[in-house]
Amino acid sequence: MLNKLLKFSFFTMILSGLIACGGEGSVGDGQEQTKNQSVTEEEFTIRFSFVNAAMSVKGMAADKFADLVDEKTDGRVKVEVYPAAQLYNDDESFEAIVGGNLEMIAPAVTKLVTFDPRWQYVDLPFLFKDHDHVMTFFESELAEDLLNSEQIIRNNLEGKAFWQNGFKQFTTSDQPLRGPEDFEGLNFRVQAGSVLDSFYQKLGAGTATISLGESYAALQQGTVDGTENTFNNIDTLNYEEVQDYLTVSNHGRIDWAILVNKSFWDEMPTDVRDQVDEALEEATQFANKITQEENEKSFEKIKAAGNLEVIELTEEERAKLIDTLDPLYEEFESIITKDLIEGIRSLEN
Repeated sequence: MLNKLLKFSFFTMILSGLIACGGEGSVGDGQEQTKNQSVTEEEFTIRFSFVNAAMSVKGMAADKFADLVDEKTDGRVKVEVYPAAQLYNDDESFEAIVGGNLEMIAPAVTKLVTFDPRWQYVDLPFLFKDHDHVMTFFESELAEDLLNSEQIIRNNLEGKAFWQNGFKQFTTSDQPLRGPEDFEGLNFRVQAGSVLDSFYQKLGAGTATISLGESYAALQQGTVDGTENTFNNIDTLNYEEVQDYLTVSNHGRIDWAILVNKSFWDEMPTDVRDQVDEALEEATQFANKITQEENEKSFEKIKAAGNLEVIELTEEERAKLIDTLDPLYEEFESIITKDLIEGIRSLEN
């Protein structure tokens, strides 16, 4: 009888232990589910910094992106937009995003020359035929290769898209520009870049690298005689107050590259990242559409106001400028590369 009781007690202990183990396994599963759920529901913040004003085309596109991200991710990703260099200027923003203190920036493409000298393509004279040519390039493998070159990835960056700003036009005070000889002895405010320095040297002109925010004062004070910019920038920066002539040349481009911190982007869950990428694609379409519209509106406004005398080049005048500046292609072919130059030209419709 005693043996039977001992056997029964031993069996009961084993059974209780098995039940307990099963219970512990259930609790563990529940903890794992809770842990997975918290990871899945993790929230992310994208700090988007740029130097343009809040009401600029870039500012409007950034706000559109923020709204789309909130909608598509059900609020799991928040985009904080910091325009007008509220956090960093262009140079500082590169250090910040590489170091993980920013998640997204939208610099002018010329700023990327420090990473990859091929980005100087944007300043080559008359490389792009028209707006459609530019849009075709933005969607090409050539553009993708630039955005995600080894030099970009090596700096913990990922290129996501191009947002257009527009074709550049010349403005001057006192002297209209129709041919190469009209540039002789003038000084122009330009963005930094060896292509631009050589560009104006071939026209007999000088250059001064001055920030966009200081360009109005430089023109007003006569520090420089002229500049180059898009119709919308010429309009919104009130250049008609300090310049006399506008030459419609479409000789170069000013565009923006959208870059993100690669580590941050890779850490987002795939489904969330796909939603944010979808929002950025839609915001990019919006940006490129409204930029074109705003440039056209600004050009019409400039012509209607009559404060700037508008000079539209004849085919002969344009051809003369192209011939004068053509040697730049041979000069910078080894830097920008023949593959990129010829590749862009081949996209012309």
